[in-house]
Amino acid sequence: MSGSAPERSEENIEYRVAHLRDRLAAEELGELGVRAEVRAGAVVVTGTVPSAQCRETVLRTVREELAGLSVHTDVVVAETATPDHAEELP
Repeated sequence: MSGSAPERSEENIEYRVAHLRDRLAAEELGELGVRAEVRAGAVVVTGTVPSAQCRETVLRTVREELAGLSVHTDVVVAETATPDHAEELP
């Protein structure tokens, strides 16, 4: 049965990503717009969070759940600072 090992590996990645999604949804991070997807054998985690502390919590959770996998993260902190000047509209 050639090909069964890669299929199992892919299933394992999908299972671990699903567990990560469940964990992010269950914790205080549940309302965040963070997504985790498998692309070309790697896991891509993207989204925007309200604070640097939330970002660190997300990244820590990703490291714990996906240790040993190829993971690319693009989790950014939303700019919540009050503007220091009026916006000029054309």
